[in-house]
Amino acid sequence: MNKIGVRIKLDVSKINKELLFKGSKGTYLDATAFIDVNEVDQYGNNGMVTQDVSQEARANGDKGPILGNIKVFWKDGNAAQAPQSQSSDFSASGDGSDIPF
Repeated sequence: MNKIGVRIKLDVSKINKELLFKGSKGTYLDATAFIDVNEVDQYGNNGMVTQDVSQEARANGDKGPILGNIKVFWKDGNAAQAPQSQSSDFSASGDGSDIPF
């Protein structure tokens, strides 16, 4: 069995609180994670987390909000390595004078 470790960063302000539900041990949120362990975006993310919506809402074309991102940090006993960026908007001077903001 292949195992991975992921870090999930969520923006809780994007949670639709109307979709939270009470269970016997707490209040719950249904969410779905989309992970591609072989692809990394420009920020080093391997996927995203979305909040689930009802079956009726999905049938009407509604999608849950994107709550955050996922980074794979561990694969099969090894630390996952993020690929190095091919280009950079910053020089190697290190003094911060080239930062565009």
